Amino acid sequence: MEKKMTIPLVKVYMDDDIKKAVLEVLDSGWYILHEKVREFERKIANFCGIKNAVCVSSGTAAIFLSLLALDIKRGDEVIIPSFSFIATATPIIAVGAKPVFVEIDAKTYTANPEKIRQAVTKQTKAIMPVHLYGHPANMNPILEMAKENNLYVIEDACQAHGAEYEGKKVGGIGHVACFSFYPSKNMTVCGDGGVVVTNDTTIAEKVRKLRDHGRLDKYVFDLVGYNLRFNEIQAAIGIKQLEKLPQWNETRRKMAKMYNEALDGLVITPIEEPWAKHVYHVYVIRIEKRDELMEFLKRHGISSLVHYPVPIHKQPAIISVLGVQPKMKVTEKLANQVLSIPMHPKLTKDEVAYVSDKITEFTKSHK
Repeated sequence: MEKKMTIPLVKVYMDDDIKKAVLEVLDSGWYILHEKVREFERKIANFCGIKNAVCVSSGTAAIFLSLLALDIKRGDEVIIPSFSFIATATPIIAVGAKPVFVEIDAKTYTANPEKIRQAVTKQTKAIMPVHLYGHPANMNPILEMAKENNLYVIEDACQAHGAEYEGKKVGGIGHVACFSFYPSKNMTVCGDGGVVVTNDTTIAEKVRKLRDHGRLDKYVFDLVGYNLRFNEIQAAIGIKQLEKLPQWNETRRKMAKMYNEALDGLVITPIEEPWAKHVYHVYVIRIEKRDELMEFLKRHGISSLVHYPVPIHKQPAIISVLGVQPKMKVTEKLANQVLSIPMHPKLTKDEVAYVSDKITEFTKSHK
């Protein structure tokens, strides 16, 4: 009789080095925006191959503060894909601007450059491609469009730590980029956290002020800012996690290759474009009988999740602000088919084989 496994979708890495680093911060007496935060920012900037990194309270805060730093405001439009987490759109609304939704490429699930071109108007101020699921968006045509129309490019890299586009790490391609350190990401700070990265020092300094009440000096404030700060404990964890990120990403890629080979011809598996390095934040398959497969996997101890069942343009919160949005056939079709199966650096070959065997069993019995 086959042994039933219990396999989580994700698993946060924790070791004695990380615990020791946290205890050192607790003993230090410094808890907010001190040396560990500065060290983490330097190391993130170096990892991305850029000049500046500013840590903030979440990936959502990173997008929000980036928009403010770029002076995007009421009357402006920002082009984004609808196939993403809602936090790609809500910061745009929060600054008074309008998110303009575009279709995705059916292979990479990232914004379709031709649809972006069609969406540019006189009100467009920025394009925000999302490097979804760990696969980068096709950046060159987006950068060309931005240059032609004098637009900013904001990379939503919240799911793509270490991913590459034409050999260059995401985060250093657009004018500014935003990462999240939520616990499910390729690296985490064991809680909410995010970072804004940019080669533009003026943008970085504005974000640095805005995250901390607009502070110029201890009790002098030259901007109306916010409390969206980062803390020393998170930074200490992040420093240790960042050291392991390249190794973890390679493990994810190996596990993805195993899935690809085992599931070929049974379901639609993720692709990796020749110009891309996919880091598999999540491993996403597509199948018509998605909900039935989810239930089948659950019965066999395998966690799975849909990223994302309701596209942003169909979210009630968005419709309440913007009204009913145009239909998006590709996005809506994929939202009914995608399924994330277990993917994390502690995943074993035996676990991948077990998940693959169960998906094989399901597909062969549901032809």
